[in-house]
Amino acid sequence: MALITWTREQFGTNVSVHDQEHQSLFERLNNLDSTLVSGDRGAIGAALDSLIDVVAKHFASEEANMQKIGYPGLAAHKAAHDKLVETCVDLQKKFHEGGAEVTPETTAFVRDWLYNHIPNIDKAYGPHMNGKGIV
Repeated sequence: MALITWTREQFGTNVSVHDQEHQSLFERLNNLDSTLVSGDRGAIGAALDSLIDVVAKHFASEEANMQKIGYPGLAAHKAAHDKLVETCVDLQKKFHEGGAEVTPETTAFVRDWLYNHIPNIDKAYGPHMNGKGIV
């Protein structure tokens, strides 16, 4: 069973590139979550690295589009992104050094962050981007 499922109603921003990126994030998070049961540190590490890579690229993409249109909420939005990236990269470093584990609580934390961030923060940029021709 998937940890998180993307639906247009709940997570759609009406910006196709970002909706596709969100779907990719969900796939990577679900992959990490399902990999945990294997207990294979190599596979878990690869899934974690893949998720963090997609997260960083997605955040950069969103922020570039917000910058392009002069989005008024860019600074606060970027601060939220930066905080999650800092948390994830810290875990990634500790995991690869053997000082931390990735657990179901870890993937639940990211899921809950996405459940809050996309509907309450990301959806707000949709009309602004659409109005500037980013659909």
